[in-house]
Amino acid sequence: MSESKLAGQFFDAAIGLLERVRDEESDRIGEAGAVIADAVAAGNKLFAFGAGHSSLPAQDVVYRAGGLALMNFLAVPGTVGIDVMPATLGSALERVDGLAGAVLDSSPAGDGDVLVIISLSGRNALPVEMAMNARAIGLKVIGVTSVAYATDTRSRHVSGTFLKDHCDIVLDSKIAVGDAELTLDGIEAPFAPASTVVTSAIMQAVMAAAAGDLVARGVEPPLLRSGNVDGGHEWNGRVMQEYSDRIFFRH
Repeated sequence: MSESKLAGQFFDAAIGLLERVRDEESDRIGEAGAVIADAVAAGNKLFAFGAGHSSLPAQDVVYRAGGLALMNFLAVPGTVGIDVMPATLGSALERVDGLAGAVLDSSPAGDGDVLVIISLSGRNALPVEMAMNARAIGLKVIGVTSVAYATDTRSRHVSGTFLKDHCDIVLDSKIAVGDAELTLDGIEAPFAPASTVVTSAIMQAVMAAAAGDLVARGVEPPLLRSGNVDGGHEWNGRVMQEYSDRIFFRH
């Protein structure tokens, strides 16, 4: 089997997952978009959080051309992608009790705001406690996770619960446990993970739904333009000035 054949199989697997999410999660994606639109219209704040590779789809909607200017990244030091050495420390920090509460307490997030939490497995202490603590202080929580982990793995949180158990809306990425789409004789481990592709698409679909919802209410979505097109910087400057009290990545 040639390498190009494997590459094609990965694309097929990713497309199949995207089609499943589109067809099976469309109602909940619309609901998530409406929750975000509610917050924008009401003057509340928007945040996204993910640890490890789950931070990538969260970062993808922050300060993004064509995206909502109000999306802020809620960073937990040491868990943003692979920003620490050794990289395994980031995985260990996801299992630390109490870290999520400390981060939320020192953040600008509060009652009426929205937090999107991305965690493929949803089983570690950090995303579970982030959701629990966020709801306790009045945030709406949207979880993006693979629901399969809740039936095929054990929670690592003392409560025995998963991220999906502490969300107002759950968006199921449909990713299989282990996050690897391909196998091949002669290769001991499955390979070719698709979670970042699918989860990033879910996040952008939610943002699109929110923009459409805002327009339907007669509210212009606070969108950013590309800085690589004429007038983009000026446009973004105006948007950031107008919504400066709800944008934290510019400070």
